[in-house]
Amino acid sequence: MKKNDKIGTSTNKPEPNYRGIKAMPFVMGNETFEKLGTIGTSANLLVYLTTVFNMKNITATNLINIFNGTCNFGTLLGAFLSDTYFGRYNTLGFASVSSFLGMLVLALTAAISNLHPPTCGKEETSLCKGPTTGQMAFLLTGFGLLVIGASGIRPCNLAFGADQFNPNSESGRKGTNSFFNWYYFTYTLAVLVSMTLIVYVQSNISWSLGLAIPTALMFLSCALFFMGSRIYVKIIPQGSPLTSVAQVILTTFKKRALKLPEQPWANLFDYVPADSVNSKLPYTNQFRFLNKAAIVTSEDRFNPDGSTANPWKLCSIQQVEEVKCLLRVIPIWVACIFYYISIIQQQTYVVFQALQSDRRFSNTNFKIPAATYIGFSMLSLSIWIPIYDRIIIPFLRKLTKKEDGITVLQKMGVGLVLSAVTMFISAFVENQRRITTKTKPIIGSVPRKGVISAMSGSWLIPQLAVAGISEAFTVIGQVEFYYKQFPENMRSFGGSFLFCGIAMSSYLSSFLISTVHRVTENEGVGGNWLAEDLNKGRLDYFYYMVAGMEVLNLVYFLVCAKWYKYKGTGSDTLDVAMVNVRSE
Repeated sequence: MKKNDKIGTSTNKPEPNYRGIKAMPFVMGNETFEKLGTIGTSANLLVYLTTVFNMKNITATNLINIFNGTCNFGTLLGAFLSDTYFGRYNTLGFASVSSFLGMLVLALTAAISNLHPPTCGKEETSLCKGPTTGQMAFLLTGFGLLVIGASGIRPCNLAFGADQFNPNSESGRKGTNSFFNWYYFTYTLAVLVSMTLIVYVQSNISWSLGLAIPTALMFLSCALFFMGSRIYVKIIPQGSPLTSVAQVILTTFKKRALKLPEQPWANLFDYVPADSVNSKLPYTNQFRFLNKAAIVTSEDRFNPDGSTANPWKLCSIQQVEEVKCLLRVIPIWVACIFYYISIIQQQTYVVFQALQSDRRFSNTNFKIPAATYIGFSMLSLSIWIPIYDRIIIPFLRKLTKKEDGITVLQKMGVGLVLSAVTMFISAFVENQRRITTKTKPIIGSVPRKGVISAMSGSWLIPQLAVAGISEAFTVIGQVEFYYKQFPENMRSFGGSFLFCGIAMSSYLSSFLISTVHRVTENEGVGGNWLAEDLNKGRLDYFYYMVAGMEVLNLVYFLVCAKWYKYKGTGSDTLDVAMVNVRSE
């Protein structure tokens, strides 16, 4: 069949008035205050639910996992609505207001006594009254508003900031890179401030004040965002790229009975509009059944510019290769879902470990808030990134002769190895904490949980530090992977893939915890591993089980990485896989 290789013509569009750095005070102010307002509260929600709403550990952990999962999974819908209908500015504005209202509702649950259960007695045997239906409904309303806010903010904030710089000028490209650097700097700063000051106020002074402060910060975030409205570059949405994906899948099904040509790269319909933002993709041999969508038949008709008259009956090989890019990413994405299970444990059960450990700072009576320990993971990540970028990468470049030192999949693989190491360390430390509880004098008790071990909470830092370095490899590598491997017009969805993976991990972790709790509750199996009192449970066994899962996940990832072919540009017919020593 004859290949149609006509190229469409683009229309001249007026260039936006890029304000670049002038817009950054509003964009970065919005980002910083939004993170200060939400991160500390999210990190300490586990403590809030178990101490103020009198929930059991299992119930609170599952609720937080479902909440986090829904926040992250909602980014896919947020990206779709932003790119297809509303644009990033409108989506961010609506989502910011929703986050503020969600924070306000949470603050009211703490400030108004009728909106939360009465305080429990301090004795371990004291009865506690749980939340009423009305109290839970009001709390879940706040969670719902926060979910809407996160679903719009997370997939759009980075892209909206980058929209303010001219991608066609050298100064604009430098400004974009600078924005990304400052973005992660403010993110880290916000996490550390939230994990220390705000969490301290919530845990040691007043929950009412501790939730009112981030609510006020979220209000400032909204105010700063709207103050810059006149100078923002607001990209008009151009339709969803998912339409093209649907066209390829449906057309492939319609033409499933057709036979593929012997030389598909030379005989399939090849058309790329001149104004397309996507780079030209070479033909690849994977998922060849999709090539049937680009087979030209006698029934197909064409427009004068060479495009197909009915894109639901004939797709270009470019569209097919874009769908292949998406399909190739999915197995790697699945491996990252299981990876996050280990990270989630360092954000949930490590708080319970800290509560039943000696949290006194040095020889003083000051106690480090349990949720603050999570900040050590972000601290290690922040320290590691400049070391990796300035010392390790230059060394690897000399060693491998590659611009990035190692491929992005190799980088992610290192993080997966460290995730298994994290869980082995976690299991060892938890076992030592239990032994210390039995062999050394206790230093107090936690209401409705149990006695506090004499083991210093500082022993939790190594596992958190390794987890942070693991994230520096896998999470940042994952962001880079999706950005480079998705077609240019699907990068918003590529960013959503990261959060959707975390969402699936949260749901999977919740299912895993519930299953282990139910199965091990039978005393014949050795007692409940995830008991309310960690001293009576075997959390270390659970950690060892997760470590085993991470080892199996690493094997699966290596198989997928060997099979994976990177997205190529130019005339190369096949791109390089992880095991092939060529640069991308």
